[in-house]
Amino acid sequence: MHPTLHATLESETNITVKPITKLLYPVVLVVLGNSLLLAAERGTLVREAVIYLSPDTTSNKLSQVERGQELILLEKSPHWLHVEALLSSKTVDPAFVLEEDDEGKTISGWVVDTGVVWASTANGDRILFGAAVDSEDEASRRHGRRGAAQDALRLYRRVYDIFPTAPNAGEALYRAADIRWQIEKSDMLSRPSARQKEAYLREGINEESMRLVMKKFPDSKWAQLAAFHLIDNKLCGDWQGSSKCPDKEAEMYEKYVKEHPESPAAPEALYDAAYRRSALIEIYKTEEQPKKSEQSKGLAISLAQQLISQYSQSDWSARGQMLLFLIQQEVPTYGNAIQ
Repeated sequence: MHPTLHATLESETNITVKPITKLLYPVVLVVLGNSLLLAAERGTLVREAVIYLSPDTTSNKLSQVERGQELILLEKSPHWLHVEALLSSKTVDPAFVLEEDDEGKTISGWVVDTGVVWASTANGDRILFGAAVDSEDEASRRHGRRGAAQDALRLYRRVYDIFPTAPNAGEALYRAADIRWQIEKSDMLSRPSARQKEAYLREGINEESMRLVMKKFPDSKWAQLAAFHLIDNKLCGDWQGSSKCPDKEAEMYEKYVKEHPESPAAPEALYDAAYRRSALIEIYKTEEQPKKSEQSKGLAISLAQQLISQYSQSDWSARGQMLLFLIQQEVPTYGNAIQ
């Protein structure tokens, strides 16, 4: 500010005008503080941990941190870590707090310095991936650890978050999305709306996590698998004996195979298309459309033969062989018809 203008303002308003350098000082501190926070080391736990008020196990317990929840390192002391932990008010997916307006909270405290994987940890990505696989296996057991599926989801997600360029980052991000998808799909199918004929009449599965896989790892098999999952949201709840739904769904699966012939999900998609074409053989008969019934039979046979020849090593190929046998023997694959 010009000295003359500075003096004039002070004399006319009795307000002391601070130099710009003093005004900018707090801003510089804020920016510096934010930069330091951004540069702080991020990590996660492969075990459960208690956050204490001070580095002493006799001090107040502030909260519990689950496997895979994010930690920001603030400072270290012998055998202890002062951290900021990202917790979530949502019980479903604390690993997916992606946006600023997502619900969640942070808490600062001390944890014992064991079982923490940081970005600087040697083989940290493989350690987290192994912990996630272990939790996923635990979740599949009848009497497995409570919350193991959520542990696996978070741990897989942390592999990508902390080690985004690791060789297993794409697979980890997909596996996290897949677990979340299966949880939400199970919840969706338990609702009365799941039996509605049209897909738009029910609440669909959140696609954000799958689309993130497709965005971050395009042209990968993980992106192809993610794209296959998205078909779930377009399927009818109940065909109700109408040809519209299976015909539309068969087209979607056929399109997927054409666009992703190398996808690990291509054999399953091809079987899904062939089965729907076989179902239409009987459905068109009930709608008194014999010509379309015969066309569906030809398409179903063609799709089943493609599955058998193109993906011969897949279990879906064997199922395709069984489906082809039923069609050729004129055994209905849909409805209550018994010969």
